[in-house]
Amino acid sequence: MAEMGGRLRAYRAAAITPRLFILQQLPHAGWPLVWLLSLVNVALGLLPVIFVVATSVLIGRVPAAAAAGTGSAEWGALVSAFVVASAVFLAQQMLTPLQATLGELMQHRVNGYFHHRLMSVAMRSTGMAPLEDDTTQAAMQQASEMLQTAFRTPGHAASGMLAYIARYGRLLGLAVLVGVVGSWWWALLVLVATMAFRYGQRGATMRMWVRMWTALSAYRRERDYFRDLGLAGATGKEMRVFGLTGWVGERYRDSAVEALTPVWAQRRRYMLYHFLWYTAFALLADGLVLALMVRTAATGQLGLTGLAMGLQATIGAILLGEYYPEADANTQFGMGAVSALEDFDRRVAAYPEPAPAADPTVSAAGLPAHTIRFADVSFTYKGATRPVFDGLDLTLRAGERTAVVGLNGAGKSTLVKLLARLHEPDGGAVLVDGRDVREFPVDAWRRQLAVIFQDFNRYELSVTDNIAFGAIERTAEPAAVRSAAGKMSLLPALDALPRGFDTPLSRQYTDGADLSGGQWQRLAIARALYAVDAGARVLVLDEPTAALDIRAEAAFFDELAEVTRGATTLLISHRFSSVRRADRIVVLDRGRVIEDGTHESLLADGGRYAELFRLQAERFEADPYADLADDAHDEPGRERIW
Repeated sequence: MAEMGGRLRAYRAAAITPRLFILQQLPHAGWPLVWLLSLVNVALGLLPVIFVVATSVLIGRVPAAAAAGTGSAEWGALVSAFVVASAVFLAQQMLTPLQATLGELMQHRVNGYFHHRLMSVAMRSTGMAPLEDDTTQAAMQQASEMLQTAFRTPGHAASGMLAYIARYGRLLGLAVLVGVVGSWWWALLVLVATMAFRYGQRGATMRMWVRMWTALSAYRRERDYFRDLGLAGATGKEMRVFGLTGWVGERYRDSAVEALTPVWAQRRRYMLYHFLWYTAFALLADGLVLALMVRTAATGQLGLTGLAMGLQATIGAILLGEYYPEADANTQFGMGAVSALEDFDRRVAAYPEPAPAADPTVSAAGLPAHTIRFADVSFTYKGATRPVFDGLDLTLRAGERTAVVGLNGAGKSTLVKLLARLHEPDGGAVLVDGRDVREFPVDAWRRQLAVIFQDFNRYELSVTDNIAFGAIERTAEPAAVRSAAGKMSLLPALDALPRGFDTPLSRQYTDGADLSGGQWQRLAIARALYAVDAGARVLVLDEPTAALDIRAEAAFFDELAEVTRGATTLLISHRFSSVRRADRIVVLDRGRVIEDGTHESLLADGGRYAELFRLQAERFEADPYADLADDAHDEPGRERIW
């Protein structure tokens, strides 16, 4: 009993619950559309049954009409039956494209809701923890993939479920005709045979296909990766130089075979067992009904009209055991998309959101006036065995340019994430003028920050948008946008673009253009400076010179020192030579502050900073071109501004 209960629960979770959920989403298509499509499907279910009745009556009246001749009452009855059958057939032909059109409209509306829901779930978390988790990322990719594939979306599932009205309505009507002209036991046998045939054709096979499709998603992603690697223009140069094109092609083929081999094996097994055996049973059962029907007619107990009606109804019913192209794959895969989205939603919800501020109206404007302090902060990423911070104590003073340096893995970027509340400390607190930053609403505090990460966003939008996004609540002011760009020495290059500041920064658009790596980095910092101009009090730059060579870096920091004078600035870098002009330098090692001072004082102390600074300096003395940027800046169509 326990095993049976488990199977029922599994069936309910896999087959019933997703269908009910999809039906609950039908209102998103609009009730008028739902009712209209439902009525069309009801009509398409009944009309074929009426057609069988009309043509059977037509066949049954042929002998009498032929004997009586034209102009007789029998001939008139024959013509009437023909007219009815023709009208019913014409109505079916008119309603079928209407069903497809209304179904497509429903698909777009329901899909729009689910796409919006996917975006809402992905952006619901105020922090980054869910999106940095590998399993949550995989769930999001699975949901996104299944929502974007044309033949298996929830919208197709919604219209497909309404299409079942026509199919099953017709099946029920045909079974009733079999019962009326023969026996209700015949009707029951026809129904059982049709559903068995349908299970063999669609039921187990389609569920197997969906399960395999979901289970093999990792193989498909690998296949798609190698396909995109071979097709993308950006990867073509290196692949050809190193002779990788043949290898990539082989890996693509191998990945495709790995993704399909289990499907082929399962398909053979299911087709042999489910399709052949269930089909054989259905054909034998319907053959028995047809034989009994003919035998009854031969004894005179069933007339020509009844025989024609019974034969048409039985054959029509067994044909309804086939695969339904307008519903089956759409519904099964659509339910898979819904399940994938629900799984992604559950994974995101499993991450606790920070507690809301006690007073949601409290303002963080003008802060910090004095200090930001990381007080005994500890933090460990989920799944990691070693903490990033364990008792970190660091104070940033307002109006001061503080540089945080350290080797990779020292916790520099994590420091920025905690400051921006993209993660919350496991212990300790971030204090702003002595108040826990969690006392402020997250959005209110973030408006005081202008942060540019090392992997900053490159928006394929206009130059103006790329800069003005630094303060989205502020109307983009052309003068302020140009001022931010001017502070980063970008005006000559940007004014030379096809449409100036209205130029979309992507070559795939009309009059679009691209920037060099260094120009993109300066544009991102201009975005942060625009935020500072709009009222942000803290400027945070995470590895702002990663795309620059050593000479451009030196010039960049000279400029930055001028435009950020008086602002509270946090500069993250692994290059010790780039932070010499900072008011204060903090050295992180294994999540703790090990040194704190000015460039001169730290060199005089002869500690870790001095050691690493001299190591880097010796490298450049040995090879002054060691850190020159690659030639990407000099590609055709890209202007170098350094």
